[in-house]
Amino acid sequence: MTNSEMSSTLAKDDVQAIDQLREVYTRLTKELGKIIVGQEQVIEQLIICLFARGHALLMGVPGLAKTLLISRLAETMSLSFSRIQFTPDLMPMDITGTDILQELPGGKRAFEFARGPVFANIVLADEINRAPAKTQAAMLEAMQEHRVTVAGRTYNLDAPFFVLATQNPIEQEGTYPLPEAQLDRFMFMIGVDYPSRAEEIAIARSTTGMSLPKLDHVLHGEEVIAFQDLVRRVPVPDHLYEFAVDLARKTRPGSNESPAWLKPLVSWGAGPRAAQCLILGAKTRAALQGSYAVRMEDIAAVADPVLRHRVMTTFTAESEGVTSRELTKRLVEELSKAA
Repeated sequence: MTNSEMSSTLAKDDVQAIDQLREVYTRLTKELGKIIVGQEQVIEQLIICLFARGHALLMGVPGLAKTLLISRLAETMSLSFSRIQFTPDLMPMDITGTDILQELPGGKRAFEFARGPVFANIVLADEINRAPAKTQAAMLEAMQEHRVTVAGRTYNLDAPFFVLATQNPIEQEGTYPLPEAQLDRFMFMIGVDYPSRAEEIAIARSTTGMSLPKLDHVLHGEEVIAFQDLVRRVPVPDHLYEFAVDLARKTRPGSNESPAWLKPLVSWGAGPRAAQCLILGAKTRAALQGSYAVRMEDIAAVADPVLRHRVMTTFTAESEGVTSRELTKRLVEELSKAA
């Protein structure tokens, strides 16, 4: 099916808006390229999450510019940015805010709500696995409900609202790992790997000279919200809905649909939210690429970040050095050939 045939299922205004989104995406990546060396796939996956109204969990060792990337992404979109360093003594009120007693004219006193750092458009939850479960739950409630509850009162968070959490894969002492049910709330798990040799040389050059340049504003909050609405209107062929659901179902070792080779390697497969994230991620990627409908390659491209934290491997898999990423890749290849 050609792009012109695909566009016939979209309103004319939406076709023009997708063309505009592709241009915006090109400008965003160009601006971030002034600061961030390499990491093109990480940037793409972050922007997909943002426009899909999802949240992302970044996994990578310290020093790979995760905080810099996220803060500069907020800068290019004229969005407010907040960084929360999670520690074992962090309390829920340190995130959400608390009531403070204030002096009023006439000598009266009253409680006034002081907003916490979660009241921002883009929130970086740094090392989220270092905080205890109660504090993690407060953060995850805000992610899911887009609101916080303090002293029985509810406060809505401004849209767009996008949470990026990081986990340090090296140090596990004194940490509180997120349970599988909480991991499922993150649309993507994005792996941030070491740069190549050439990229590392470029990083050494660019960061040891003059101060880093300021980035141009590419988008405003209202435009981000409009594009978030747009990507949900991108059409998906019926066979790709089936592909996404079948892919999620084949990760479940107790299902008759899962292949025999997978059963001893997986202890727990992906739930229904995985198929939703596959479709939403594919819709957003298609729009960013300027396509007027979802293609097979869009689902294949988002399968890794969607499934890598939803497919739990067994001890057998770990002892053989088999990762959830390798299992996902094999499933996608097999299902693509059968389609």
